[in-house]
Amino acid sequence: MNAMHRRTVSFPRARSAVVASAAVTSAVLAGCGGDVSSTHTPVVVGGTVTIAAASETPSFDPYSQFGPPLAPYAYDSLVNVASDGRVVSGLAQKWRAGATSASFTLREGVTCSDGMALTASGVAGSLRYASDPRNRLVGARAALPGVPFTVSADDAARTVSVRMASPYSFIVRTIGLVPVVCPAGLADPGVLDRTTEGTGPYVLSGYASGGPYLFTRRKGYAWGPRGATNGTPGQPERIVVTVVPQESTAANLLLTGGVNIATVTGPDRARLTGHGLATAQVPTVVGLTFFNERSGRPLSDPALRQALVGALDRKGLANVAIGGDGTPASHLTAVNSVCHADVTAGNLPSHSAVGALRAAGWTKNARGRLVKQGRPLRLRLLSSADFGSTLPSVAELMAVTWQALGVDVDLVSEGRNAVVQAMYGSGDFDVVVGSSPGPPLPAQLIPYFSGPPPSGGLNFAHVVNRAYDRFVALALRAPGTASCADWNRAAAALFRSADALPVADGTSTVYGYRTTFAVAPGGQIVPTSIRLHR
Repeated sequence: MNAMHRRTVSFPRARSAVVASAAVTSAVLAGCGGDVSSTHTPVVVGGTVTIAAASETPSFDPYSQFGPPLAPYAYDSLVNVASDGRVVSGLAQKWRAGATSASFTLREGVTCSDGMALTASGVAGSLRYASDPRNRLVGARAALPGVPFTVSADDAARTVSVRMASPYSFIVRTIGLVPVVCPAGLADPGVLDRTTEGTGPYVLSGYASGGPYLFTRRKGYAWGPRGATNGTPGQPERIVVTVVPQESTAANLLLTGGVNIATVTGPDRARLTGHGLATAQVPTVVGLTFFNERSGRPLSDPALRQALVGALDRKGLANVAIGGDGTPASHLTAVNSVCHADVTAGNLPSHSAVGALRAAGWTKNARGRLVKQGRPLRLRLLSSADFGSTLPSVAELMAVTWQALGVDVDLVSEGRNAVVQAMYGSGDFDVVVGSSPGPPLPAQLIPYFSGPPPSGGLNFAHVVNRAYDRFVALALRAPGTASCADWNRAAAALFRSADALPVADGTSTVYGYRTTFAVAPGGQIVPTSIRLHR
């Protein structure tokens, strides 16, 4: 892993350089949304909007693990998803798709940030690069189908065609949402760590290691979601993304105008009410918990996983996760996602699973500790406040419950990067508690619950669940929402085997100070929607 060297922020005419590395969980890419508030104050012509981010971005490569959150400022996709879930235009002005193929017709006049025209061949080259497993692009793999595909282009007709090796339910909502990197970036992909080479509404023009990151508006941009342009009064000339790890600090900055936009998920939201801030609610899955099933780790034993999950007070965990009266999570995906249903009910292990421990060979020694074949049970439980301010407390309640069961628990709260390194690098964890908006498509969970582990894939918990694989195969054959019944059967199989545990259905809130904006599904700010007000 390369180190990112500290340097001061600068705003040169030429793009700056930065040495970067990739080390965080992937984010699902989405397109556009609707206005979340209105104001009667005049807009600011030009101006700068400051956006708080919870963690730094060591790489601006949109296909890396860290790159996707900032990608929409500098990169476009073929289509976008509106706040109501409908697919709308992007680089493509029209498209058609079936179960095994799709075709996208590009808009005319699209140019890259270096001034070169974007062609269908350029788009096809970007998709081929993103999907090539030899490139090990974790961020791209999280957004792309888990099914091989080929891409062809017709520059005269401005069409990009995709053909799948086997049926896939959501071609447009996956391949269509991948950020398109321009040919200049593909000619030397290493530069994507430290610069941007896309067609998006902004260009990276200044940065510091650890932030802030400066994006400057492009002139003549006219191919955003639904044909959005850069010419609307109030759209900022500059966007500064500043790293604010603590939510309480972000809340303070919102109240004082130190930042214009920030996302807050925890109890600090209470003190932001009544201050005239713009708001948007984003459904989330809080406390999405994984168990390390790698051979040789204690939780490779399904009876033990089921007992641990069955012993938990899910309502109590949800209350802690939300910081109030919480609702136990109903799925691995958020409540507004495609195919969402209450799948946990009747499928998660109950307290009766604790009684199965003895049959599985687990007994208590004289000290009341669980042992098997003379070896005591010791678990390493990881969490990070960087994933959500309440998550260390969620992990602590889990640990207390399991200790009462006779488990020795090493409770570890670390920074985001250290937790991700344990997940995708060292594998030194037994349980990890994270948080996520939840992917908009159930198909995007596939690489986390099947297939190869790192470094060949994203299955960091080493899950092998044949029932899940079987229902996924059935679901992939049906187009769109016709596949939902099988997707939910697949999720139910994961819950029955205690392969994962979502703690609470919650929301995060995106706030705006003298700023209006739109959010895409998953909470991503839509850059062309931002308006700065006096």
